[in-house]
Amino acid sequence: MRLSGSRGARIGALAVAMLIVAEGAVWLLRPGETPPDPAPVKESDYFDAAEVERARDYREGQRLLMIVGLGAQGALMVALVLGRPRFARRGLARLGKRPVLGAAAAGAGLSLTVALVTLPTSVWAHERSVEVGLSTQSLGTWFADLGKSAAIGAALTALGATILLAIVRRFGRNWWVPGAAAVVALAAVFTWLAPVVLAPLFNRFDPLPANSPQRLEVLELGEQTGVDIGEVYRVDASRRSTALNAYVGGLGSTKRVVLYDNLIDHVDPAELRSVVAHELGHVRHSDILRGLGFVAIVAPLGLLFVREVSGGLAGRTGADLGSPAALPAYALAIGIASFALNIPGNQLSRQIEVSADSFALAITGAPGALVDLQQRLTESNVGDPDPPGWVNVLYGTHPPALERIGAAVAYSEGERPD
Repeated sequence: MRLSGSRGARIGALAVAMLIVAEGAVWLLRPGETPPDPAPVKESDYFDAAEVERARDYREGQRLLMIVGLGAQGALMVALVLGRPRFARRGLARLGKRPVLGAAAAGAGLSLTVALVTLPTSVWAHERSVEVGLSTQSLGTWFADLGKSAAIGAALTALGATILLAIVRRFGRNWWVPGAAAVVALAAVFTWLAPVVLAPLFNRFDPLPANSPQRLEVLELGEQTGVDIGEVYRVDASRRSTALNAYVGGLGSTKRVVLYDNLIDHVDPAELRSVVAHELGHVRHSDILRGLGFVAIVAPLGLLFVREVSGGLAGRTGADLGSPAALPAYALAIGIASFALNIPGNQLSRQIEVSADSFALAITGAPGALVDLQQRLTESNVGDPDPPGWVNVLYGTHPPALERIGAAVAYSEGERPD
């Protein structure tokens, strides 16, 4: 699928510009404080060698399965862009007779086909998680969750495809301008609705009892830090996994702190205080809005890049850019742009996590609790405490556990953020 020289040059220039803008967004949205460099620490001082080897073997296998799955998705999109198989090309052409319903049907069909193509690697990855004790789900309940995810993905892709093609038909080559606004609006709405619409489809969320020690701990830390917490929930994560975690989600009326039941049941009070303080750091620093800000900055050039790539791909088969026949080209272009933009996006995420760790250390004054927590999280999540650098750059949303332990050690030695 070679593109013309002039279009190829434009795409190359746009790719460079897109990444420069994304790096500028990382700089603009970075946390205000500069944390001290982590102290050098030895992996063997904090982790059992046999457990680390087991975790690395597991994580390497999962990454390989992920890469194979991505390759299968890419091969599917390339085949569809080239008009193969023929029945798929004819089906997309027929859907073009009903612009709105056709776009929705094509989007849903594309999403479900991708889920089917990646099913073998997904099943294998699940079974490996069961083998190491990370997943607690039977294959039957896992398939039930997969079915829910596939249905939700199909519905969301149908909506996205309908909006995209409607904008393309209305605005022509300038579709990327209103398209960027739509991306930001949809990201905000999804962030707002996901905790109350999507998450309850998979898990049970119960407000912590008013007088429970965990809730009182969260409220005390919130008052101490001046953070408006919203609601505090316990989620039944143990029905799927032995992993420990907590997170902040939602916007406005749906803002909440969510604690895994595994975390509540299996960490000591000092560790729980550390993880809660970390999550409150995200609230205090408005990190969800920071993430939406990143989307707002990178979306325009990202979609301009998508326009050029998808236009070149669809043009090879003569597909009308406002018809369902062009959706595979858009999907492939969006996939390329998303992969590239995730790299600086993850860079910003790691900086945000470091800042939240610094906030937790300042609030709790307990670096030992953070060290213990990182050890426990790594072991329960079957994580690699010090993954290869390329893995961290491409996929790491959090700093490696060994780096976070080093930051706690530096704090205990008197180092403080600038």
